[in-house]
Formats: sequence, structure tokens, C-alpha cells
Amino acid sequence: MTDPATLLRPGQRIFVAGSVNEPSGLLELLRRGTLPERLHFIQFPIAGYNRHDFTAYHPSAEFTTFFMTPQLKQADPARLHFLPMQMRAVYEYLAQDVDVVLLQVARGADRRLRLGPNVDFLGSAMAAAGTLIAELNESVTAPAGCPVVDEADFDLLVPSQRGLHEMAPPVIDPAADAIGALVAGLIEDGDCLQTGIGGIPAAILSRLKDKNDLGLHGGLVDDGGMALIRNGNVNGSRKPIDTGQHVTGMALGSKALLDWLADTPAVSFRGANYTHEVGVIRQLPGFVSVNSAVEVDLFGQVNAEMAGGRQISGTGGSVDFMRAARASTGGRSIIAMNATARDGTVSRIVPKVELVTALRTDVDIVVTEFGVARLKNLPVRARAEALVEIAAPRFQDALREQMPR
Repeated sequence: MTDPATLLRPGQRIFVAGSVNEPSGLLELLRRGTLPERLHFIQFPIAGYNRHDFTAYHPSAEFTTFFMTPQLKQADPARLHFLPMQMRAVYEYLAQDVDVVLLQVARGADRRLRLGPNVDFLGSAMAAAGTLIAELNESVTAPAGCPVVDEADFDLLVPSQRGLHEMAPPVIDPAADAIGALVAGLIEDGDCLQTGIGGIPAAILSRLKDKNDLGLHGGLVDDGGMALIRNGNVNGSRKPIDTGQHVTGMALGSKALLDWLADTPAVSFRGANYTHEVGVIRQLPGFVSVNSAVEVDLFGQVNAEMAGGRQISGTGGSVDFMRAARASTGGRSIIAMNATARDGTVSRIVPKVELVTALRTDVDIVVTEFGVARLKNLPVRARAEALVEIAAPRFQDALREQMPR
């Protein structure tokens, strides 16, 4: 078998597919081999899925990331570059200057070669790159809704036999369950949903089994989304575009989810230039974007990526969806989060956020386990009062003293 390192040249910029589509077997070959100098790796990693610190691959290797993960705490800070960028913009960024793409592919049930189960930036990066190297995972059946690719387009296919990383079932604690119930009360029959990862999104989805004709359009599909599709709650029948289709960029979940996707072409995998594009989403009436945050301040500003002066995640795609929701007729942009952190000792409703990920004009509704703050069209003082009311009771008096005048 050809050594993939022989296809690389000094100074090249290399995009590595992220989340469940990371070519882990291929990366292990590169890590053990002799690499050229000054390679610059680029990835949008997800915590729990992607653990590679590419600065460790070579003393001169650099790494640009759009999302910080725990493993990157150990990276050489002089060669690790965090780039704050929303997902829709990342798609365009990768179209400009990528030399090599490393990714995973698999055959579908029809034996055709397909991308996936994550395609968020691959269309852009693959079009820009001169060299495409793929790990052909023969133990996986690609989702039926993933794009078909031509074997002749790849400079090298490296076969592997490895199971994909599964996402553990999210823990739904009492606070998450309360938030899920409140958010579910804001969702109407026929709405089109976007949610994220974790206990709160899982709690929300679990509470929607009495809803009808919901749509799905977002960055990911998980086991909760699968359950609603199989139950008939999500059918996409009222979507004026992609009618009957469930649009996603990636799948994150169990093996049962991936097995189901292999025979479910109605789940359509699309790039971030479609999943996160406001011009697409504005055509979906009743688009409800549900995202989380590290903290929200009394102005309604959102910090979703920094804590204690440290970058802990990234800008991600939340702002893309928030602004698209506001462009959708009847759309709503919702922030759903616990009222406290650190075992209840710290309020997540704060006088002023540490860093602004989303503007106060991007958010319509904030939900905690203590209630719902409807911020849309409220003046500054009333917004602050609404947010204090959904803070944990022990922090409300102190917050009132710091409300904007």
C-alpha cells in the first residue's frame, strides 16, 4: 500500500474532516510516518470525537482550529491557531487555500462510494484541493442520503475496518427535563427545528411526541431526531422546500442511528453552505433555532465559547441559525441553558458576558429551568427584568442591583 505521507509536500495546507468523519486510521498512519516540514493542518473538531493535536505530528507542523477541545490544551500555543468563525463562513474560507483533504468514505447499501456521515465542509475543501486522500472504511455502511463520489477523484484510498465512534446517550437531569418541557411548549405543529448536542437538546426532542408535521433542518441529526422521524412527529410535510426531507450536515449518535441512516434516503446530508445558509432557511416558515450558551447577560448578549478567560469551544454555527430564524416568517431564536454552573454556585445569567458570541439582537427567547424570558421587542430595562426572573432565585437580588438604568 502506498504510504500516504509520500503524497504530501512541505508547506501544504491540509484540511482534515472532523466529528465522526475523521479518518482516524489514515491519521494514525501519518502520525507514525515521516512527514514533510511546515505542514499546516486545518480542522473543525468536536469534543469527544476528535482528539488529534496536529502540532504533535512534526516539530514544524501548525494547526488551525475553529473549535477548542480539551486535548488542545497540550498543544504548542505558538503553532496552534484558534480562528473564530461561524460555520457558514468556514465553508467559504476553505474554498480559498486548501492543498490536501483527508477524509473518510464508505460504501452505501447500494455499494456506491459515498461521503459521510459528516459532509459539512467537504464540498468546499474538496473542490479547492489538488490532492484527495480518503480512508475507505469497509466496516461502515454510508447513509443513503450522503453524496455519491467517484473513486477516480481520489489520489489514494486507504482501506480500514473500524467501527465509528458512538456518542453516549445524553444525561437528562431534572433541570434539563424542566427546560425541555418549557421549550417544547414554545414549539408549534408545522415548525421546522434545529437543535444541538447534549442533555438539554435531548430533553427537548423527547418532549415533542405530541407534535405534528415538524420539519428538521440543521447541522446534525441524532438519536432523538431519529425517534421523532420514525414516530411520524417529524415528517417535513409542511416545508415549502425539501418537502418530506430532513436536512442535516452530520449524524452524531449510536450505531443504531447509523444503521437506520443506511436505509433512510429521506435524511439528506448537505454542506454548511446549505444547512447554515440564511437564504435557504428564510424559505422555511416557523424555523425554530435552539442553542445553548455559557452565559447570557442582562442585555441579552450571549457568550457560548469562553469561561474564566479561556476559550473552551468555538463560535460554531449557532449565530448562523439565530439570524436565519429571525429571517424566517414566524421563526424564533431560542437560547436554552441551565440557570447555574459549578453545582449551583455560579449564575449563568450575568450582568455582562465575558465575550460576545451572539448579539442581543440575535436572541428572541431565553429559557432556563426557572422560566421563559421573551426578549423580542422588549426595551432594555424590560429585557433585563425578564432575564432576572429566570435566573436562579438566590442570585436574583444581586442581579437586580446591576440592571441597566
